[in-house]
Amino acid sequence: GAFPQRLLWASTGTKDPDASDVLYVTNLVAPYTVNTIPENTLLAFADHGETGEPMPDNTKSADQILKQFEDISVNYLQLAGQLQKEGAEAFNKSWDNLINSIATKRNQL
Repeated sequence: GAFPQRLLWASTGTKDPDASDVLYVTNLVAPYTVNTIPENTLLAFADHGETGEPMPDNTKSADQILKQFEDISVNYLQLAGQLQKEGAEAFNKSWDNLINSIATKRNQL
C-alpha cells in the first residue's frame, strides 16, 4: 500500500548570475515530482515566475529525448552517472559545512 517514490528536483536555485532566478522552477514542471526550492527562488517565483510547459509523463516522449542525445553522440548514461556523482559530492559538502558550523557554534557556547 505504499505510494510510489517521486522524482526529486534538488538544488534548484540558479547558480549562474546571468541566468533567470527562476530558471529551474519554470523548466522543471513535471507530474509527480517534488522540488526543494531555496527560499530566495521561491520568493522570486512568487514575484515574477510563470510555469513553463509541463514535461510529458509518458515513456514515448522520454525515449525520443534519449534518442536525440544519442543522435548528437552524448552518452546519457555516462552523463547521468557524472551528474549523480557531482550532486552527491555537493550534498556531502553542504552536510560537512553544516556540521562544522554547528560545531563552531557549540564551541563558542
